[in-house]
Amino acid sequence: MSETGSIKFTCDRVAVELSQFAGFDELNEYRRKLLDLGMVGVDANGIGFGNLSIRDGATSRFYITGSATAGISELKPSHYARVVAYDFARNWLQCQGSVASSESLTHAAVYESEPAAGAVIHGHDMKLWAALLEEEAPATPKGVEYGTPQMAYAVRDLLMFRGDVKRRKIFAMAG
Repeated sequence: MSETGSIKFTCDRVAVELSQFAGFDELNEYRRKLLDLGMVGVDANGIGFGNLSIRDGATSRFYITGSATAGISELKPSHYARVVAYDFARNWLQCQGSVASSESLTHAAVYESEPAAGAVIHGHDMKLWAALLEEEAPATPKGVEYGTPQMAYAVRDLLMFRGDVKRRKIFAMAG
């Protein structure tokens, strides 16, 4: 698995206080479960890993856990960012609220490519990751770094051209 934590895109952020949004309680409930399982958290170097997002209605906008929130046990609306615009080619996004997660463009690729996707869960589990790669489950190419436009394009391609991703509802980031 690749390094985690650093934001690699340009972010135009509007620092506003977000209020509770549709799906907030459910998203936090799943996040707590992942935190308890160690699939979201902070590593020995103090770097956070794992993030969750939920689509904002029927739009391409979404709420995502904010950067550096992985170690917080109970998130409030102020710990989330609302991504309102993005551009893979420019390696750019615009958000409101907290600083958006380093994987925001990857989440955007899922919502853009799969209109039925209501949420994205990105957890870290070495055993599951190794098993997915061993069984040749859908995966991004090894050389693609997290949080980059190339990762967003790779995820978009998986969703558009690998029918088993939609059936299985899981893929691995091989890099």
